[in-house]
Amino acid sequence: MKNNYKRLIEQTYNFPLEGFDLQKGILHFNGIDLKKILDNYGTPLRISYLPKIREQIQKARNLFNQAFKKYDYAGSYEFCYCTKCCHHSYVVKTALKERVSLETSSSYDIDLILKLYEHGALSKNVTILHNGIKTEEYIEKIRLLQHQDFKHTITILDSVQELERITIQELDKPIKIGLRISIDQEPKAAYCTSRMGISKKELLELVKDKIQTNAFLELHMIHFYVDSGINDNLYYWGEFKKALKLYTQIKQLVPSLQAINIGGGFPIRNSLDFEYDYEYVVDEIVRKIKDVCVQVCVSEPDIYTEFGKYTVGESGAVIFRVIEQKQQKDTELWYIIDNSLMNTIPDSCSINEKFILLPINKWENDYRSIHIGGISCDNSDYYNSEQLNQKIYLPSFNDKSGEDPLYIGFFHTGAYQEAISGYGGIKHCLIPSPRQIIVDKDEHGNLIDYLYRDEQSVSNMLSILGYDY
Repeated sequence: MKNNYKRLIEQTYNFPLEGFDLQKGILHFNGIDLKKILDNYGTPLRISYLPKIREQIQKARNLFNQAFKKYDYAGSYEFCYCTKCCHHSYVVKTALKERVSLETSSSYDIDLILKLYEHGALSKNVTILHNGIKTEEYIEKIRLLQHQDFKHTITILDSVQELERITIQELDKPIKIGLRISIDQEPKAAYCTSRMGISKKELLELVKDKIQTNAFLELHMIHFYVDSGINDNLYYWGEFKKALKLYTQIKQLVPSLQAINIGGGFPIRNSLDFEYDYEYVVDEIVRKIKDVCVQVCVSEPDIYTEFGKYTVGESGAVIFRVIEQKQQKDTELWYIIDNSLMNTIPDSCSINEKFILLPINKWENDYRSIHIGGISCDNSDYYNSEQLNQKIYLPSFNDKSGEDPLYIGFFHTGAYQEAISGYGGIKHCLIPSPRQIIVDKDEHGNLIDYLYRDEQSVSNMLSILGYDY
């Protein structure tokens, strides 16, 4: 039997798997015939598949609702989408159609909120959580929302000084606030305590001295978030236990407190052998909160999450064409693609983030261990085994025979990549932002695709750089 790339994948992984299958030798992503898309739009190409966003929101809600029912949990669950993960209107509007709340992290997010309201995409009844460092401009814009009668804004304090800045002007009506807990970092971290949030000792003193005595401050939420995400390990559950203890202590002091926010941190599939028991983790979160509340005789809080990467990450893909093969040493074969990895998926170069990498075509060919290089002149513009501690295998092919080129795709790239690389801005070596398409379903469930943005033009880049003056 021929030892081809298809056989390699099928023997190594449980393939096909959710979101990926092979039809007539062509990779399909969530039912999308990628070769057909490439024939229509070319490469490099960024794809956003909107139904996946809706599926992720529904999945999280179902998991929490199942756990609530199992443990007779009295609180409610609130799914918040954090806009910083992907600010594009098509993402935020898709999430809002699922009746999510929103989380902001800077003053400019407030302008985004106002635009969404102007477009009729959200109402003034939507819950909006304000995280991040509160600059004077950020505070002023939060006040603007409150004065425009947005009814459910919650300002989550990141420091004692933020409370002073918020209350420096006399409040004319009560405002809802939250308190973010500063957590202890994992032992391997470069620092001991997160710079975000308020230390546990300061937080209790703040509640007793400044919040309990101020009738205009309605303490609504305690915010807890572990930077490394929601993982089933001793470190996460240890920090979670500390946060729950602090919540119950404050709840006994301030009865208006009714929500705990566990932030984001649900992982997404970043490899073909990815395993994560979402049901078990959600079950444990709900059970532990219930148990602690019963022990100290306080009511169960509403549970908020701020899932960003989980919401939008698996909806994205970036596809390239291999334009050249380079044999640098006997054991080092490079596939050079038609854009820059640093520019299009910067997390792969900056923090060694993993993404699912698969060829679109040529699955029947034999395979080679390869390195992938971008077309920029930077040595860091690559994706290989040294960087990710794994070998990369892709189909071999003859790039001089006139046969169809090899296309490769990086999948589950929907979170952060465009924000970090600077969408529509100036990139390394003036390599432009790729063409981008949206794929959705019509009212009959049929896939539809349309061009969202064409590839960035030379004139646009030169204009940004001031060459048209």
